[in-house]
Amino acid sequence: MAATMVPEGNRNVVQPKIPGASVRRTRAGRTTFDDKYEKIRDLLASDKALIGKIKSASAAYGIDPIHMIGAIVGEHTYNVDAYDRLQTYYVKAAAYAGNAFRFAYEGESIKDFLERSQFSVCATRSDSYSLWTCRENVWEDSFRGRKVDGKAYPDNRFSAVFFQPFYAGQTFGLGQLNPLTALMFSDAVARNSSYPKLDENKAAEVYDAIMDPDKSLAYMAANIRRSIDDYKSIAGVDISRNPGITATLYNTGGSAQRAAALKARGGLPEENYYGWLVNDKIDELKSLL
Repeated sequence: MAATMVPEGNRNVVQPKIPGASVRRTRAGRTTFDDKYEKIRDLLASDKALIGKIKSASAAYGIDPIHMIGAIVGEHTYNVDAYDRLQTYYVKAAAYAGNAFRFAYEGESIKDFLERSQFSVCATRSDSYSLWTCRENVWEDSFRGRKVDGKAYPDNRFSAVFFQPFYAGQTFGLGQLNPLTALMFSDAVARNSSYPKLDENKAAEVYDAIMDPDKSLAYMAANIRRSIDDYKSIAGVDISRNPGITATLYNTGGSAQRAAALKARGGLPEENYYGWLVNDKIDELKSLL
């Protein structure tokens, strides 16, 4: 049966509420959402080489580049400030390249943690997306907020506990990806963009993948492609013409779970505050391409 096409535009007449954390971050930076939007828009408008790279990455994953523009704009409007020039992203990436750090929690390396018996159910998963999704589910079911073998684990996301050695909630680069997301899409990026597969035991290489603008665009595109595919295969809806919906999913993550929930309740997906902005500014954003 053909998938139901989600039309362009917002379902909500007014923008859904922006989370308090985003409001506080922006206020602390003595700026406004309008200023941040204009800053990232201007960066994109002034850098034709970057737009070319976005188009190239989009083509490799069979998506419209407006989806990537939407995700970049959303991240830099609500989560971080854009740098003034793309070159600064390369400089920041290089600064991390030589750092000796690892993914761990209170002295327990990710390597040792994944050798625990609870993760044996994931042993047959060969694709990186399936493998890390399984591991994330094991974390949720068996470790999150629990004491296991005498060790207490925080009531927090897997990515925040083991994959953010600097501080929780940290994301990086043009696409504001976290390391766990990059690990999930490692195989897809290796297939489509020919970058080497990532190894969770080589944290510096994972950070390079998400901080280097050229590489991070591939991970962004793979992520968006997955959201579109999940909604089509699970919920029977085609979101490929609504950048506000793909931006919403880029912001929230969990496209498979959200697609399943949509299928259960019926109807069409709705954009959140982040996706709403993308659809609201769509003509201006399309002009960047």
